[in-house]
Amino acid sequence: MIFSRILAPTLALVLLAGAALPAMAQQAAQPVAATAQRAAPALVVTLVVDQLSANLFNQYRGQFTGGLKTLADQGMVSINGYQTHGVTVTCAGHSTVLTGVHPTHSGIPANDWIDTTTGKETYCLAAPQNTLAHGKNTDNGPVGPDQLKATTLGDWLKSVSPTSRVFGISGKDRGAINLAGHKGDGAYWLTADFGFTTYVEPGQSAEAKLAPVTAINARMIDRFTRAAPTWTYSHEACRRLEGQWVIGGQTFNSTVPPSNFTLDSSPLLDELTLEGAVELLDNQQLGRRGVTDMLGVSLSATDRIGHGYGTQGPEMCEQMLRLDAALGVFLDKLSTIPGGAVVVLTADHGGSDFPERSAVEGYPAAGRVDRGLMPRVNDALKARFNLTANPLVSSAGGLIVVDGVRKSLAEPLRSEVLAAAVDLLTAEPQVALAVSRDELLTEPMPASDNPEALSLRQRLRLSAVAGRSPDIMRSYQPGLTGSGRVGATISSHGSPWDYDRRVPIIFWWPGAEGQERFLPMRTIDIAPTLAHLIGVKPADALDGRCMDLPQFAAGRCEAQKP
Repeated sequence: MIFSRILAPTLALVLLAGAALPAMAQQAAQPVAATAQRAAPALVVTLVVDQLSANLFNQYRGQFTGGLKTLADQGMVSINGYQTHGVTVTCAGHSTVLTGVHPTHSGIPANDWIDTTTGKETYCLAAPQNTLAHGKNTDNGPVGPDQLKATTLGDWLKSVSPTSRVFGISGKDRGAINLAGHKGDGAYWLTADFGFTTYVEPGQSAEAKLAPVTAINARMIDRFTRAAPTWTYSHEACRRLEGQWVIGGQTFNSTVPPSNFTLDSSPLLDELTLEGAVELLDNQQLGRRGVTDMLGVSLSATDRIGHGYGTQGPEMCEQMLRLDAALGVFLDKLSTIPGGAVVVLTADHGGSDFPERSAVEGYPAAGRVDRGLMPRVNDALKARFNLTANPLVSSAGGLIVVDGVRKSLAEPLRSEVLAAAVDLLTAEPQVALAVSRDELLTEPMPASDNPEALSLRQRLRLSAVAGRSPDIMRSYQPGLTGSGRVGATISSHGSPWDYDRRVPIIFWWPGAEGQERFLPMRTIDIAPTLAHLIGVKPADALDGRCMDLPQFAAGRCEAQKP
């Protein structure tokens, strides 16, 4: 496995100076006064912290001393940021950030789904024609951006400025690829016993695709040969959160290091990802070549730690404070870009703690979904329709209506079973809503400008994708999560409730003046805002809208639809 050392020493801040696309007026790089309007940036950096809920960000906001403090104090902070849709998972959430559209239009409803014409599971970024650059079929197998139906900010930029460079880097393939888009120059993610890998399309060279990360991979191999990765307390105050819990009949000891320690479920994962981001900044000279470049950085450790250990223990405490420190070094690096950088930080979804701890801490509604619910509904359907196999199978945050090999039932049986299943699920007290995907898709797109006002049904509508979303889209009552297993997943996300939808959205640049915005902002508003700032036009109709960044000369949006 791979391991990160402390990043480069802190670098001095510099004020933002001008650099823009070739089509825009060129300006000499020079310091500007803090109150002056700034030119368009030479580098756009998108930071997506996987599973960083607004609740978690606000919980630790007063303890930050590094990069997250800089962003919180100096940035334009939306304290009510939203992933507006209802199926709040990693691939779907990442697909909204730089496309400006909801999952119903990005084509990415979930991390994977079952294709009911073949009975096979499809990964959200599956690309079977590709190979993986490290020469092994690992992780999620061959991947690429093909499944993403929408274009991205990086695609729009490359269309008008082909010499601009667009990269994505992450602990997960779906983090890197969604941010790099269709025309990106590279999308890199960490894989065990190798370092950063990527996908290789037919006719491409693996060696060439890996060239930007070859040096850092070699350094990692040398480091890890000499020293195994470890996770010890960096912040003694986090020890106060230690505890012991019984989950699914197993004892979970919440401490650092966890008994089942792995690098990719520790703060080391993000530290290493940021080290890789610095490598790309330097060897690709991002933001230093007279054109606007883009770098997307998706940080996966918060999600892995949240799933494996929950959000309210010493593990997450350590993660928040170490991420804060690592981002401080990274922001200092960005402050050396002569033409200036603009940073946006958000999350692909939120999350909550495991219910056993939440219930003790004053949330009696927190609990696990009844293990007998699905067998009970399936048994009733089998008896009613004289079926030999369970007709309901979980897929993509809902349920599909299938035969014994997970292929769709023939009509009219499929529709009859589906309608009966919706009725049975609706009668279950733990189910808040069960609705046919096809029925949702006949309904108009809801206006989502105020995401707080969307109904549960409307939230699921924004996630519905024909042929990919499940036949039945379902939401459990607030506070409920699936079964947990110590050593695997003990807490989760994916619901349409605000603890899974609310995320921070922060815009920052060196010399920024802090500003809080309390009215809701959506992740789909990020791409049109940045597009306006750097002077490119979206290639598609967008669901999001431009938001003013008045400290920039081009930061005032044109008239918007109400």
